[in-house]
Amino acid sequence: MTATGTTVRSDIEGFRVTRSRRNVAWTGAGAVVVIAIFAYFPYIIDTGTRDIMVQGFIVLTLASMWNLLAGYAGLVSVGQQVFVGLGAYFVLALNIHNLSMFTALPIAAVGCGIAAVPLWWLVSRLRSGYFAIATWVLAATVELVIDRFPSLGSGTGMALPNTPTGNTTLLEADTYWIGLAVTVVALATVYLLLRGRVGLRLTAIRDDEVAARSCGVRVGSTRMLVFVVAGIGCGAAGALLAISQQSVQPGPAFSVQWTAEMAFAVVIGGLGTIEGPILGTAVFLILQQTLSSYNAWYLIVLGLVAIVVVLVARRGLWGLADDYLHVRLFPVGYWLWTPSALAARGRGRFGGGRRGRRSGGRRGGRHGQLRGGRSRGSKDTG
Repeated sequence: MTATGTTVRSDIEGFRVTRSRRNVAWTGAGAVVVIAIFAYFPYIIDTGTRDIMVQGFIVLTLASMWNLLAGYAGLVSVGQQVFVGLGAYFVLALNIHNLSMFTALPIAAVGCGIAAVPLWWLVSRLRSGYFAIATWVLAATVELVIDRFPSLGSGTGMALPNTPTGNTTLLEADTYWIGLAVTVVALATVYLLLRGRVGLRLTAIRDDEVAARSCGVRVGSTRMLVFVVAGIGCGAAGALLAISQQSVQPGPAFSVQWTAEMAFAVVIGGLGTIEGPILGTAVFLILQQTLSSYNAWYLIVLGLVAIVVVLVARRGLWGLADDYLHVRLFPVGYWLWTPSALAARGRGRFGGGRRGRRSGGRRGGRHGQLRGGRSRGSKDTG
């Protein structure tokens, strides 16, 4: 399958694939309004709420990156906390050398992207559970290496030595805005990736890796790109964690709980959708703030909620809502035009066709199916 411009033509004679026709202008306008509202929050919320929102930004960024890996590239990682820890420690190392912690954040994110290249080389040939376990081992190994550096606090960690002094409220507001910016950039990056050729390649790889290779898709380089992008996003989240806490400790920074939280948000919200991690993060924060005082029962309830959602709504809460409301806030799919639909359109009688099933983490598998859409007629598949 080859792509030219915004239109992708199938090698099968008579079929044509074009980008989703849903109006993205409304999505952009709505996103600007939502961002403006969230940007105004520091003026009207208290310190405790700001801290919860910053935590939400961290979890949402992590969940979006994990969803990109597992939901689109088919790479289930249990070691993304390695980039959270590296991002935090990059900020600490740069701050020790008198660099502002806010300036250190983008540098830390890029540093995590660079570190993702050799880490990918170590796990690139693994699949399924082997890949998941290998990423977990890598995270534990990197944590042990960090513990060997006394200048970084060894196993106990240390506080950021050069934090801004003065108005604490302004510092908290700046941290909030930086967190909002990180989240917006992460979501925009995922959206733009999936709207382009990379998104089409990822769909082909996720549905059938062997078939994708036979069609000329560069599976290795595409997955490596996604792994590096996810490393950058998780590194930025880790840097934000260090800034918000103004200290770094290896245990919390490299904790597997980060992967558990991002996976929970994605599974609850909906795997393989951009909207899913957003909804899942909101549900996670609500449950966390409501049940955190119940100690062990908090984790038990989270597990029960995950089990119920997986059994009742296998595409997640967003997939369940999408089935009934047919709403897609971030259209990243493509239209599949069959010969009969193209002929009807050419005769002037085609009115858009009935819309088929959209992408929600389901795999295609059938001939002519793209992102969960059916091959009958013209369908918007995302």
